[in-house]
Amino acid sequence: MNLEYFIVPAASYLIGAIPFGYLIGRLHGIDIRKVGSGNIGATNVTRTVGKVQGKICFFLDFFKGALPVALVNSVFTQDTANLALAAGLAVILGHIFPIYLKFRGGKGVATAAGVALALAPYPLLCALLVWLVTFLTTRYVSLASIVAAAALPVAAALFFGLGLPTPFPLGASTLIFFTLIALLAILRHVSNIKRLLNGTESRFGNSAEKGKRQ
Repeated sequence: MNLEYFIVPAASYLIGAIPFGYLIGRLHGIDIRKVGSGNIGATNVTRTVGKVQGKICFFLDFFKGALPVALVNSVFTQDTANLALAAGLAVILGHIFPIYLKFRGGKGVATAAGVALALAPYPLLCALLVWLVTFLTTRYVSLASIVAAAALPVAAALFFGLGLPTPFPLGASTLIFFTLIALLAILRHVSNIKRLLNGTESRFGNSAEKGKRQ
């Protein structure tokens, strides 16, 4: 096996493991893991630190997901698709299980969206539209993330099956990859699903429930 299949995933994991939410919290004297939901993602940063900081966190988590895959597509010329998928999976796992925080990280939605942007921007736009409609309708960030995660492989399959043009060719391996990360995202939201079913999940912007877990 080529050496890049060790170097690229390892480097991608270390990039994904950079805990931007935690670092933003620390810059404001807050340990993000001990307030709000305890999650290091953008939603908890928004709720406990501020809206601007939350947007910065989302952008950084999104960007670190797109970066390794975009670099693979730009630098390598052979077997790019499989190497890009390896980089994408590694950067997502880095965010969810960061070595810098004893493997306790975020849920990976923003980072996975960044990966999807670099792999399949048009299906991602469809998933983002689903996220937006769900969020505006329900005000549940978790529900919007779950539904959008499920929508991504469906949208990619439609583009693939209908032969619709995309910037990068979609293959069966990409569809499988999107299905796997969708399942991973849903598994990371199991506690949210339980609260949604119990009617105790916190709606975004509800100050009365600000201290509940996301």
